[in-house]
This record gives sequence, C-alpha cells and structure tokens, in this order.
Amino acid sequence: MADIRLASSSVRTKNKFQPSVENLVTPGDVITSDTCFMRGHGTYTADDRLHASVAGVVERVNKLICVRPLKTRYNGEVGDVVVGRIIEVGQRRWKVDTHSKLDSVLMLSSVNLPGGELRRRSEEDEKMMRHYLKENDLISAEVHSVFSDGSLSLHTRSLKYGKLSQGSLVTVSPSLVKRRKTHFHNLPCGAHIILGNNGYIWIAPISPEEDEESGGGYEQNLSPVSCGDREVIARMRNCILALSHHKMMLFDTSILYTYDNSLKFSCKDILKPEIMNEVVEMTRHRSTISIDLTGGCFKSNGEEHDYSSFDFHLLAMSLLVPAVQQSQSDFHPILSTPI
Repeated sequence: MADIRLASSSVRTKNKFQPSVENLVTPGDVITSDTCFMRGHGTYTADDRLHASVAGVVERVNKLICVRPLKTRYNGEVGDVVVGRIIEVGQRRWKVDTHSKLDSVLMLSSVNLPGGELRRRSEEDEKMMRHYLKENDLISAEVHSVFSDGSLSLHTRSLKYGKLSQGSLVTVSPSLVKRRKTHFHNLPCGAHIILGNNGYIWIAPISPEEDEESGGGYEQNLSPVSCGDREVIARMRNCILALSHHKMMLFDTSILYTYDNSLKFSCKDILKPEIMNEVVEMTRHRSTISIDLTGGCFKSNGEEHDYSSFDFHLLAMSLLVPAVQQSQSDFHPILSTPI
C-alpha cells in the first residue's frame, strides 16, 4: 500500500547541533548607513545607505561588506571538478550545462583524443565530434578558465575525466559540496562517486580502471548492472538527498556515515521524514565527536581521511566509544566543531 503524506503534516525539527544564523538579511534590508564601508557582491547603495540585494548572510572582510546568498547558481573557479550535460554540439566546441548562470564551453582542443593520442586537432576530428560526445551525454570535467561574463571553459585532458556511463545523477545546492583535494571516490560500499563542485553528484558502480583508459574517456560500459549494485546506488542517492534536505555539507566521510547509519532501514524508507531525521541526527552526532588516544587523535570531521586508514578508523570508533563511557581516565572525548 502506498505511503501518501501531505506536506503540511511534516514536522520540522530544530537542529540542536548548529547555532542560529546571525546577520541574516532579505532583499532591501539596510545593512549599514556608515559610508566608510565598500560595497561587495549582493549589495547596492541607495540614499547613502548600504542595502542587501539578495537573501543571505552578511559577511565582512575589513572594510568590504558582501552578502553570501543562501541559494544560488554555481559560480565556478579554476580547478573545480564539475559534472555536466552536453546540450549542443557546435563548431569545434560543445556547450555544457553545469548548473551555472551561463552555459559552459568545452573546446575540441581541450579534450583527449581516443587512446590518449597527442596531436593537433584536424578537420577529421571536427567531423567526429558527435561520435565523441553528443547531446544529453553526461561528462566529468575540470574548470580551465573563467570568462569575463562568468561563463566557464572546461577541459577533460586527464583520463579520469570524460563521458559517464551507467549511474545516477543527483542535484543538490552547490554550496553544500565541500571543496576537497579530490572529488573522485571509490567508496568501501561498492559505489564510485563524483562530487561535482557545481552541485551535480554522480553515483555509479565501481568499474575496472583499464576499461576507462582504453577508450580515452569516451567508451561507455553498458553491461547490465547487478541488483546489489543498483540497491547500493539507490541507497547512496537517498542518503545524499537526506543530507541535502537538512543542509549538511556533502563530502566522502559524511556520505559514508549516513550510508552506514541507514543500513538498518530499507532503501525506500530513508526519505520518510521521521527516518530521515533519525539517520541525519545520528550522522551529525557522529561527525561532532573525535577521540584522543595517548597522543593520537581519531577525528570524524572528515578533514583528512584516506581509504587505507578509513576502515581502521571505523574499527577504532566502534571499539573505543564504549570504552569512553567506562573509563574517563584513559580516553577523553573531545567535542569538535560541527560540519
């Protein structure tokens, strides 16, 4: 029987781990009447007073005042990892939707040729553009440069970038994706995830690396996906949507914690409000705890973890948390800053 609920019946619970947001303004609010401050993004001047032009949080850097919007389109920076969709094939270039204000551009000279061949692009390569990438293809790329109008120029010169094959695309707010050293992760649960800085997150089953390198980023693995992999991808998707609904930062550790906490529930029940609140609260509580053991610190805030030590980290958490409750002399719990 279908579980049908009205939106008005949902109960919003206050987040007890995060403090209330200060300096929150709406469009038209007066920020200051002091003329010594400089006008930054999200502000305008009228009647010798500084007003907010967007809804967001006021930020001040020395004499510069700007308003960081709570919800906005993606503003790209050089070096960002993005996931995009091809929307048009033009002359020696592709137009890509990257969740930004303007369409991004992927030049023919900024992609790898099949097999990783290094040479000048010829007229034959231009004729083969639609064979490489066509409309509605999903790709992973890196921001190469930002034009004066704010549009982005992309490149896929590394073999880790290129066309994406089978998987699930999740769209979240770009402000929730945490900037890390790497945004490509092979998670222990059996899923490969690309956390695009533009708010597009790609979830796919882990595939052999040699298949990716042989095609130069254009070959797609269209073999059937097993039911187990499909369930992992669906659960991962629901966990990301739950974190996004509660405005929690998205990175590899927070997603793994949420996935681990959701295993006792069925995949389809994760998005029910009461279960979603329980799973996210467990993740938030787990992410605020770090344990200091005889000079070594196992931190769960996700700042610098690699997967070689992640399994040991989870084992240490499971073994030491009961010991913390029994012996305060040997183990000292430390509350760190929430995500």
